[in-house]
Amino acid sequence: MVYEEHEHIAYHYDSADAYRQQPVAPTSSPPASPPPRPQSAQAGTFAVDPGSIRRCMYRFTYIWMRGGNSFWFWPVFVGRTSVSGFRWTGRRWVYTGISLNRIDMFTC
Repeated sequence: MVYEEHEHIAYHYDSADAYRQQPVAPTSSPPASPPPRPQSAQAGTFAVDPGSIRRCMYRFTYIWMRGGNSFWFWPVFVGRTSVSGFRWTGRRWVYTGISLNRIDMFTC
């Protein structure tokens, strides 16, 4: 993937390929336990729109998806309709993208 339009991407030099751009994952695991799911929107829990989730960039963020899944996430890019970053699998961070309309709630 090419991320040249995003200022949040770190540039890594590889002598064989010139410059490659890669998002940078967190260097540690997220908190051991998830935060409690809010009953409704409250301080620290935001409605899902690009402006609100942008506040969570480069921060441990807990996401509750529509349909019941929930996980730790480390956002590195927010677009008009999606967010990309690293999802915690329980063992490691994996880069992924999520459509904002699939997110029920989040907190960071």
